[in-house]
Amino acid sequence: MRRALQGVGASKGLALGRARVRHPHVLTLSEETIAREAVEGEVARLEAAMQAARAELSGLRDKLHGALAQEIGEFLDLHVLILDDPDLREGLRDLIQTGLYSADYALKLQRDRLAAVFQAMDNDYFRTRMDDLDHVIGRVHAALHRREDDGQLGLAGEILVADDIAPAELAELSRQQLLAVVTRAGSPLSHSAIIARGLHLPLVVGASDALSYVNDGDALLVDGREGVLIVEPDANDLSRYHVLRAKIEKKRAQLDRLKRAPTRTRDGIDIGLHANAERREEIAEALAFGADGIGLYRTEFLFMGRNEVPDEEEQFRGYRDAVLGMAGKPVTLRTLDLGADKADNSGLALRNEPNPALGLRGVRLSLSRPTLLDAQLRAMLRASAFGPVRILVPMVTAREEVEAVRARVHALADRLRSDGVPIGERVAFGIMIEVPAAALTLADYTDLIDFAAVGTNDLVQYLLAADRTHEALDGLYSERHPAVLRLLHHLFGTARTAGLPIHVCGELAANAQDAPMLLALGLRDFSVHPGAMLEVREAIRACDIGKLKRRTASLLRCRERSEVERWIQRASAN
Repeated sequence: MRRALQGVGASKGLALGRARVRHPHVLTLSEETIAREAVEGEVARLEAAMQAARAELSGLRDKLHGALAQEIGEFLDLHVLILDDPDLREGLRDLIQTGLYSADYALKLQRDRLAAVFQAMDNDYFRTRMDDLDHVIGRVHAALHRREDDGQLGLAGEILVADDIAPAELAELSRQQLLAVVTRAGSPLSHSAIIARGLHLPLVVGASDALSYVNDGDALLVDGREGVLIVEPDANDLSRYHVLRAKIEKKRAQLDRLKRAPTRTRDGIDIGLHANAERREEIAEALAFGADGIGLYRTEFLFMGRNEVPDEEEQFRGYRDAVLGMAGKPVTLRTLDLGADKADNSGLALRNEPNPALGLRGVRLSLSRPTLLDAQLRAMLRASAFGPVRILVPMVTAREEVEAVRARVHALADRLRSDGVPIGERVAFGIMIEVPAAALTLADYTDLIDFAAVGTNDLVQYLLAADRTHEALDGLYSERHPAVLRLLHHLFGTARTAGLPIHVCGELAANAQDAPMLLALGLRDFSVHPGAMLEVREAIRACDIGKLKRRTASLLRCRERSEVERWIQRASAN
């Protein structure tokens, strides 16, 4: 029977295939005890399940190569850390040996104990770790009840419908030619959603009724852009699907023709269009799509998913390859943006910070590890001998931080030159505006920097006091909030007055629908992930800066998000 269900589009794309439903592993809810003589066997059964779970994680880790190893590895390593945690293991053994509980019920009790500790901390970071704990407990529980045919999913040509999906799972599933994923939980700004977009895998999250109404083998139509899934689509649905697929293919062909077209508005104003990247594949794609350069190169991918800090030589090779890959176009290398909110086995990020989002991260972490900072800056300076490099400092809050890093750059550059090490004649130095304090005082930094980049993902989060990955706050976290627009207008105006180049590298810049709004606010340089470049270029080419300027005042008078959205609709229609 046909049924249409609504979720939230997290990774665009269309898919039509058979449903493969994976219900969550339900831990035993009622108390289940065992005889004392069965204790040894039950402990052995649990240990075997935990070893099997660990082997699964290690096996997946070994299958990952290149970019996926960097992106997914951190989540796998975190799950191994949880699985190996002495408190978890000793607590489970004690519950079986002393309480005479079954392994299943011991898992539930220990999970609930740790969950209570996390929840008592009243901290978004530890709530996120709760999800990781549940993934690990679920993996062990599944291993306790493993059937011989489990693990042989064979998902080619199918659509996975599940309660949730861990980032680590997506890599393996994508290798199985999975068509799409639908989850009951999740957020379009979650780590899983970000990775799904990188894999070009359609993803719908927040489909609360999916597990109730979708059965194994059902025909399923998924629209990752609109967040819609249709169970047992009828003839009309299939007709619309084929029409839409044809439109998508036609649109893709049209966009392909823009690869070498200038990013120029209808009234002849050239707009900068850079790319965000961290992998070779993204560098190559950016160059192929005619990027003006790399506006944000995330260096932390070299640090994640490993047990040791990469040395200067390894970092140099990575940065040099990025610079060479852009064939003479500028590459903006961001210094380490690693904090307690990202899994890190090297010991750099502090564990158990009371509020990681406001803790030791970004430039704060770098300044607290001067040897680490110097090695990274030296590697960046050495890479500048192979092409234009710009150094970008994240999470800036105070002028003193900028002065300290700038002094290190100049001192290291002088030392490298005196040692005969080739470096670029001039390396631009800039800061990332992610904290409202830096946004409001940008004028105080202009004598120290050559450019600025706006990280809207964090800026919006801090400005609105709303965690961007919190499912319950989807309606509150909004890049179209009037306060966000007014702050951006202030930022762009300050930069223009100072003659300071400024670009936006957050998700806001990658949404083609928001291009007229950003241009009206004064932005003249975008930096987006390569997959969004052509759509953004097309949107910019359809804009008239003169007309948008005349509408800026009405945009800044908007008092609600709905008014902003109506403004965008009117601007896009003309």
